[in-house]
Amino acid sequence: MTFRYIGSKARLTQPLSVAIRPFLKDGGRFVDAFAGTGSVASAAADEGWPVWVNDALTSAMVMSHARLLSASETQFKPLGGYEAAVEDLNGLAPVDGYFHATYSPASSRSEGGGIARMYLSEPNACRLDAIRDRIADWRLAGMIDQNEEALLLGDLIGAVNRVANIAGTYGCFMSRWQPNALRDLAMTPRLLRTQPVDWKATTGNAEGLKVGKDDLVYLDPPYTKRQYASYYHILESIVLDDKPEVQGVSGLRPWHAKASVFCYKRKALQALIDTVTGYTCGQVILSYSSEGHVDLDDLLTALDLTGDVACTDIDGIGRYRPNRTASSRGDTVTEYVITYRAHRAAARATRQDATTTMQELRA
Repeated sequence: MTFRYIGSKARLTQPLSVAIRPFLKDGGRFVDAFAGTGSVASAAADEGWPVWVNDALTSAMVMSHARLLSASETQFKPLGGYEAAVEDLNGLAPVDGYFHATYSPASSRSEGGGIARMYLSEPNACRLDAIRDRIADWRLAGMIDQNEEALLLGDLIGAVNRVANIAGTYGCFMSRWQPNALRDLAMTPRLLRTQPVDWKATTGNAEGLKVGKDDLVYLDPPYTKRQYASYYHILESIVLDDKPEVQGVSGLRPWHAKASVFCYKRKALQALIDTVTGYTCGQVILSYSSEGHVDLDDLLTALDLTGDVACTDIDGIGRYRPNRTASSRGDTVTEYVITYRAHRAAARATRQDATTTMQELRA
């Protein structure tokens, strides 16, 4: 079961690499400001580029971070190596902990007759609790470092996703157990990079990144109303290990503080303009989709006032679908790559021009 992440560019890494390659400068970094699962940044690292991955969600940052790590950065010496650490985690006795009480049918008992949440089977939720607790213990005891913790958490996310009883995201659970959900949760060691790459990983808003003048900023923002913070709330709770109080049938953690402005149709165009034109680097590349709720012509018209803009399309790909049945409908979307280089004129003045144009387009 692969990780069906909304907006994932895993199938587009090769054409995106071709589109991006001419713009990277010596001494600059590839800055993936909305890194998601890290597929594009990983491809950039494969090309030998220094990489900075960033995402508003800590779980996404961890997944991206894990993909950039090499064997020499994750030796797990106190635990006998990476594979031995994973074997230890897989062999733990189950624990009736937070995830068992919150995201398995046991929630109906722990919450006094509440909903029986079927995200995970009870045995798998107990395995998750045991593994997450042990990773936290290792980190606290100094037996693993930050890189090793990120690698294990990335692997744990993959293990949970393979047995989650969901249609594609964690926005809701299935009312009947799917075959994959009845398998045992088990972590699998990944193939690590043989050589270290130059990387940086951060959590925060894309708009606030302080990039260098030679950096290339790659933007792959949310396209639609789907809020990642709510759709992947369980993954965020796994990584943060903060055991929050949850609400509703879906057991949502508090997520509104991480709501993305790009998901609101009335605000998305201005947010895109402000973000693209707000960087001090020489080149910005924006991925966008024909299913996005911002009109592409409106966006290009506004950006054209502030810089040199070009837009090319990538061959149509399958629309995001939550499961195999939906995917069989065969709908396709067109992905676009927009390149932007700011004019030498003062940024504040040109951004004001773009804002005025956007207001005129709405009129």
